[in-house]
Amino acid sequence: MSENSVEALLEEARLTAAIPPPAERQRLREAAGLSRAQVASAVGVGRSTVANWETGVSDPQPPARLSYLRLLKGLVEIYPAAPASAPATAPAPAPGPTSEPTPTSAPAAVADPEPTVPVPVFTSHDTLRGPDGLAVEGEPGPCVRCGVTTTFRSTDGHPLHAGAFCVPAAPSNATAPTPAVTPATTVPAPATASPTPAPVPTRPQRRARSAARAQAETTSLIGRAVQEEAERSGGDEEAALKALVKRAIPDVMHLFNETRATARYDYTAYPALPDILKKPSKKDPDQIWEARPRFHHPGYSLKAPGDIRVTALDVNAAYLSALKCWLPIGKLDHSTGADGVEPKRAGVHLITPAPWTHPHLPNPIGDRDEPGALWVTNATLRLLQRLSGPQHGLTEAPVIHESWTSGATENFLDALRKTLGAAREEAIAEDDFLTLEYVKAMYSKFISTMGESIHNREMVRPDWMHIIHSQAYANLWGKAYKAHQAGLDVVAMTGTDELHVTGDWRQVFPEGRGVAQMKIKYGEGKASGEYTIGTVTR
Repeated sequence: MSENSVEALLEEARLTAAIPPPAERQRLREAAGLSRAQVASAVGVGRSTVANWETGVSDPQPPARLSYLRLLKGLVEIYPAAPASAPATAPAPAPGPTSEPTPTSAPAAVADPEPTVPVPVFTSHDTLRGPDGLAVEGEPGPCVRCGVTTTFRSTDGHPLHAGAFCVPAAPSNATAPTPAVTPATTVPAPATASPTPAPVPTRPQRRARSAARAQAETTSLIGRAVQEEAERSGGDEEAALKALVKRAIPDVMHLFNETRATARYDYTAYPALPDILKKPSKKDPDQIWEARPRFHHPGYSLKAPGDIRVTALDVNAAYLSALKCWLPIGKLDHSTGADGVEPKRAGVHLITPAPWTHPHLPNPIGDRDEPGALWVTNATLRLLQRLSGPQHGLTEAPVIHESWTSGATENFLDALRKTLGAAREEAIAEDDFLTLEYVKAMYSKFISTMGESIHNREMVRPDWMHIIHSQAYANLWGKAYKAHQAGLDVVAMTGTDELHVTGDWRQVFPEGRGVAQMKIKYGEGKASGEYTIGTVTR
């Protein structure tokens, strides 16, 4: 072994002995304005490995350890930790002729570092819930996962923290700060004095979690799953992504159940379905018309000569945004006429839409050639009713023949939407491809399998699936109308997320990858990105 090799080993040993704790590693990186992807590229590991080093899941290992330790050492020199302020010590009073001896004040105990809260993990245990959907409580007992006392129960009757979110037990070697000893008083204590135990509540008290903390806890499940698969695949990103996509359905159902843990009401997972919502045979189409668009402006053509510039735009996470919609909670009830149409009811409706007389705008009913009555969801019906109102006046109100509806709420999936949205936003900021694709797989598969699917047996709600699809199309129509009102021509609108417009679209929509933003859509066809078209002469 050469002298240089020995020096390198000694340097690595010295740096390892002085390595900052995981939380400090993250602080140093953020203080320098570095992303995990940048650090990972510099030291030769994956982004998830850096995340593991910063959360304490694993420790730096060779061959990347020395480079990482050198980076930390340099960052410590540039961004040293703020010194802890020492508590002021009051001077002891000078003893007088008749004063009592003053006991020596105990040295102030050094505060232990705040214990690291473990990241929750996806667990096979499920929280026991009552008919109201709330977690069931019982006699206090040690949690089967962490051993800390809890009043909540699992489905097999054992103590389990609600949602399997375990709180770390207080460290046994923690030393409480010793208060300064005060001079003894002359009042004698009662001879029978004894410690009074704290009153024990006669009924377990429910501990409410703030919405922000609940979202942070459920979001951490996503990060933990990505870290697990990245570690298991040994840095093979393709293998890790394949594993994450495979587990997306059970994982998103677990997230869904946890976001419902503190809900005020339960929902019907397996309602009795009317015939119109039952899965048809392979040869027959669904009876519910979701209003999927396939619009092309009749006045423009790629084949016509011209230099009119068009931009193809992409709506980010269209299905994720569509989770914000009115969903029926319970079993659907039948009604005739407009009796089942109320602001706080949702379901499916048999309607006859009015003719659409605006060829320069997409038909809100979608690409449908056959006239007459059809079954639509409440998302489509609400759009038609808005467009027939005094604010728009674009069409006549549809005729409603009958409905299957239930009491509804617009916020049923909102907690899940916010959790997945927060994870997606963080993944974009960190340039985390694995998490971004994992989140996309979760919300897309959640929607596609909530009907009758062999891949998801936890719920059968085809009405929800149709409503969410229709809501995505209605949202896209709203963006097309916004562009039209701003003076842009809508050249094409297809699918759930594709909108082609003329003019300066950045004056209408913010550009970016966020759910409220738009970006240029690129593909293999000619109508992709930015392209030119001509007008059709008749």
